[in-house]
Amino acid sequence: MSLESMLVVAAVLFCVGMYGALARRNFIAVLMSIELMFNGVNLTLVAMGRWLAPYAVQDALSAVLTGQVFAVFIITVAAAEIALGLGIVFAMFRNTESVDLTDAAAMRH
Repeated sequence: MSLESMLVVAAVLFCVGMYGALARRNFIAVLMSIELMFNGVNLTLVAMGRWLAPYAVQDALSAVLTGQVFAVFIITVAAAEIALGLGIVFAMFRNTESVDLTDAAAMRH
């Protein structure tokens, strides 16, 4: 695949995730949309890393893996975000019997 097609797929993934995060009221659907946005960014990082150093020698292997290393860091941050988000969802469900984001605003009062 060419760089342009990979970037288009990444942009579509990011836009679908952004729409889902802004339009949904369910907290779990918002978390899944944020994961789609992370995956769009990961795809961009890996595609750009591959495009910047397509034919590297063994000595410059670290230059080739730059995009992949950043993607692994983003996956790690996403896993921590999901763990914290699910903890918030469980606490909110225990208190309000709902995972609707409008109910989360009512918990402040």
